[in-house]
Amino acid sequence: MKEISLVTGANGHLGYNLCKLLIDKGEHVIATYRNPKNKQILIELGCETMQLDITDKSSMLTAFKKVHNIYAVAASFKMWSKNPKKDIYENNVEGTRKLFEAANETEIKNIVYVSSVAALNFNKLPAKEINGYNLDRRNWYYNSKNDSDKLALQLGKKYNIRTVLILPAAMIGNKAHHLSYSNRLVKQILNGEMVADTNITLNWIDVKDVAKGAYAAMKKGKDGERYILANEKHTSIQESVSIAANEFPELNLKTPPKIPKVLLYIIAFFMKIGSSVTGKEPLLQKEYIDMFYGLKQDYDISKAKQELNFNPKSSKKALIEALHYIKNEWNFKKSE
Repeated sequence: MKEISLVTGANGHLGYNLCKLLIDKGEHVIATYRNPKNKQILIELGCETMQLDITDKSSMLTAFKKVHNIYAVAASFKMWSKNPKKDIYENNVEGTRKLFEAANETEIKNIVYVSSVAALNFNKLPAKEINGYNLDRRNWYYNSKNDSDKLALQLGKKYNIRTVLILPAAMIGNKAHHLSYSNRLVKQILNGEMVADTNITLNWIDVKDVAKGAYAAMKKGKDGERYILANEKHTSIQESVSIAANEFPELNLKTPPKIPKVLLYIIAFFMKIGSSVTGKEPLLQKEYIDMFYGLKQDYDISKAKQELNFNPKSSKKALIEALHYIKNEWNFKKSE
């Protein structure tokens, strides 16, 4: 009897690409969605579909029946909210708790849990799994990834469920049915909206490489282990714009100047005031300047290479492919 794999958050950027990979591998896939409007794209992919909300344990108890493996992809991926403790932290942490409780009650055997490089300790670079967790507690999203990462390992051990964690960096590329946070950055580069280099670096990784890493984690990842799915070297904003400018000279993209830290603080202050009025996420936040100004987001991925055969395309290649995808499919044809 063929094993059944269930993917939470299947209509999202990683979830959709992971479902496609599993289908191509010949697996029986249950793709879950929260909003019924997202159901059709999953049906067209060839998946069995079910509605599921990670904050609703009863919906998971229904969905997990007869399932063997769970890819826990769904999460609240927001860098800002009017009520971040509730909208981001509690959703992610309590959603993780309820998912493992439901998995235990339905006798799930294996879980690949999607964490994030946000749950890594950056005090020593390159960042690696063995160095522990991010010690900076100034941001609710980062707090949620730290604490839900720890909780997943604790509950996996408590319930005797084989639990393997993957920690992706900034996932970009094809295919997306709405623009993720990272793909939006690619779109901003194309639109010439990166008018300043904030000295905050990025680590681009192709979403399909992360999907392959998640599949490998399910097949041969070690129970209770964490695996960084990223590229080894960071890319600066200036370098990213330069890559786009070379690829699309007709866009006449300009290299953004570096802005002094004190000026960034002033800009962030006024953006915070503006957000309190508009209710929209500010483009620049003081806590991110504090956390990431000058930080080189480099990672030691030797563990994933050795144990998962993780071999991602370079950040430059991933970015170039994402630039073409966003330009052709999103830049002028669709709105967000």
